[in-house]
Amino acid sequence: MFFAAGANEERTLPDESPINSTPKAYEGPAPEQEPKARQGRVYRLQPAVKQYAWGIRGSDSRVARFGLEAGAIRAIDQSAPYAEIWLGTHPSGPSLLDDGTELSKVVACPRGQLPWLLKVLSAGKALSIQAHPDKKLAEKLHSMHPEIYKDDNHKPEMAIALTPFEAMCGFRRLSEIAVHLRKHREFAACISTEAQLAVFMAGTQDAAAQRAALHKVFESFMACDLEVASTQLRAIVARLRREQRAQFRPSGAQHINPPQSSGAPGSNLGNGDDPPESAWERKAARAILRLEEQFPGDVGAMAPLFLNYLLIAPGESFFMAANEPHAYVAGEILECMACSDNVVRAGLTPKLKDVDNLVEMLTYSMGGPDIEFGRLVHQGAGTRTLCYTPPVPEFEVLITTVEPGATYDIAPCKVPSILLCVEGIGQTCSAPGPDGVEPQRKHKYDLAPGRSLYVTAGTIALTLSVAEGSKGPLKVARARQNLSMLGEGEDAEAQA
Repeated sequence: MFFAAGANEERTLPDESPINSTPKAYEGPAPEQEPKARQGRVYRLQPAVKQYAWGIRGSDSRVARFGLEAGAIRAIDQSAPYAEIWLGTHPSGPSLLDDGTELSKVVACPRGQLPWLLKVLSAGKALSIQAHPDKKLAEKLHSMHPEIYKDDNHKPEMAIALTPFEAMCGFRRLSEIAVHLRKHREFAACISTEAQLAVFMAGTQDAAAQRAALHKVFESFMACDLEVASTQLRAIVARLRREQRAQFRPSGAQHINPPQSSGAPGSNLGNGDDPPESAWERKAARAILRLEEQFPGDVGAMAPLFLNYLLIAPGESFFMAANEPHAYVAGEILECMACSDNVVRAGLTPKLKDVDNLVEMLTYSMGGPDIEFGRLVHQGAGTRTLCYTPPVPEFEVLITTVEPGATYDIAPCKVPSILLCVEGIGQTCSAPGPDGVEPQRKHKYDLAPGRSLYVTAGTIALTLSVAEGSKGPLKVARARQNLSMLGEGEDAEAQA
């Protein structure tokens, strides 16, 4: 079932930013090495900037600062939200060259499309509860509703935190959902008796029964009568606020006394014989209050009761496969994905909600994603490179740090890449070839946070350098096709 967004939201803040946005027909990309005729070129890029309602406002947004530095916007509106920067060839937000030419005109892949898309996200409040379709479903949705699902590609994605970042990712384990059903009678009231019985009857070693029970719980919650769900949301929010106030000592001391939980199904009243409330239970309760403040009356605010709530540190990353539920909550990240803009939403949004397709498409696997820090593929004098490699062929991201006074040579690469400066000040210059011959094109560019370059496949080699007196290191991210999966990454070359 489709639920249309309110007209007022669309008039107040359109889904697509007018900044550097040129929608056109999309054709799925296929990886291919560039011909020799175009080898050895570097182009300065202007990204697309997206202004969605959930973005961070004004110059507090890294997206706004990066967009201004790159020339994508002429000034920062301090009252406006700046949500995403897109670097790539997707037609909903293509990057431009200095002369205004779309990047796709110089990309020597089929149809001028890179197979991946690099983004910067600045989330001031929660994004929608969503999942991205696999390739087969994407083709079906695009053929049926091309006005909603703009392309026919899947969208696995990887997030790398630039700041402390909060997100809801993947379903909780069934044992945790059972705890919440016992503890929160309001949540239990939104779930059918059949689904609750399935949760408590599923054996801990029976994966199929657990998956089926989880499916029933989520389907029942999403199908709950809106009036019932809204009433229960108001009730749980009121109760949690009372409990939160009661957690503080009357003296005003700002430390929290964890409440006791009851083992009775649907009960919230504790007693001294019960174990203390766990940290993840308290975190879920606080998240409900926070989400309901951002989206008053949206029953999706109860999502922390069935989705994992994560806090990841800068430099940490996680991967979201197709058909897995998630909702980013707050913070700033680098995000790399297959080149697609397909999103199936179900809550925490004024936009269209495609609940039926979301319920049907999910895998109903349990547990949160693995949190990774990236593997070290280079360590030198004042330089190091971490590689973030997801289990998909379309993309990977390398982050190189260069300390003041140091230099780092980016070796020639068989596939094109986009380089984005995320921190510090530095320069690029073409390095001599293996035979020592100086290249004709010097490719001298100043780097500052937000500036980006498109580096063609082939023989080009770039030197990154940072002046001796610089106040801090240079940090650049490079997105490209997944060479590590082919055994051709930097660490493989070092071992050879």
